Amino acid sequence: MELGLIGLGRMGANMRERIRRAGHTVVGFDHHPEVSDVGSLQELVDALSTPRAVWVMVPAGDPTRTTVAELADLLQPGDVVVDGGNSRYTDDAENDRILRERGIGYVDCGVSGGVWGLEVGYGLMAGGDTEHVERLMPIFDALRPDGPRDESFVHAGPVGAGHYAKMVHNGIEYGLMQAYAEGYELLHTADVVTDVPGTVKAWSRGTVVRSWLLDLLVKALEHDPGLTELEGYVDDSGEGRWTVQEAIDHAVPAPAITAAVFARFASRQSDSPAMKAVAALRNEFGGHAVRAAEAAGPSSGTGDTRA
Repeated sequence: MELGLIGLGRMGANMRERIRRAGHTVVGFDHHPEVSDVGSLQELVDALSTPRAVWVMVPAGDPTRTTVAELADLLQPGDVVVDGGNSRYTDDAENDRILRERGIGYVDCGVSGGVWGLEVGYGLMAGGDTEHVERLMPIFDALRPDGPRDESFVHAGPVGAGHYAKMVHNGIEYGLMQAYAEGYELLHTADVVTDVPGTVKAWSRGTVVRSWLLDLLVKALEHDPGLTELEGYVDDSGEGRWTVQEAIDHAVPAPAITAAVFARFASRQSDSPAMKAVAALRNEFGGHAVRAAEAAGPSSGTGDTRA
């Protein structure tokens, strides 16, 4: 099968290679000419046989919306476009409308696997019309891991379902990572455990908390046992926030995911205003010792020392 692939960053370039290894033809375009197979979107479209399939793998938001709009002017009825980025699912309806007016199909596909996907494959969650999803199945099969298809691929529903499923997947990922991180900090802080990396590694087999994420934490600790090379600053790409918003909109309690998102916000504060307020309140109602901003020693206080 032939595929046009737009966006050859860390994931896009690996996806191109994995699809080619499966025997398919991939024509890639990127704004960095050193990695691009063609010089423009028009050249990419011209290089593909009809009916065409074009996969968009660019940053979510305006870059994806702009690319889809450009493809609407370049492609022909019967072609199909896949958005494989981390777009918000609410963008999919508009992308589908623009393309459908031109007789062009649209599939949204959540892709999980990161930089490891080239060798181990990608988890795929697709949304769209059955005819379009079925037509792209050779590409989906090339990208997913070996083994039963239903363990790494799902046609989750109509347009928007793929990105919704990926959003929830990433929200769960936030919660899992936060739980591992809190467990690591507790092990690291307690004096009784003297081999923290070894303890985490011992969870890798036979325990109910084993997972690929745990394996990655083990790998990181083997490289840097105290994680001294890292700063405790964690960004978020959007899906965690969107998951929390969906939970609010549907009145679904999601305390673990919500707390994990807020923990990432806290990681970006070198001196938290909220915790300053907590310290001030504890000092006011209980006379608890507090630290002055520029001093190392605690101030004195009197009164109830509880709480």
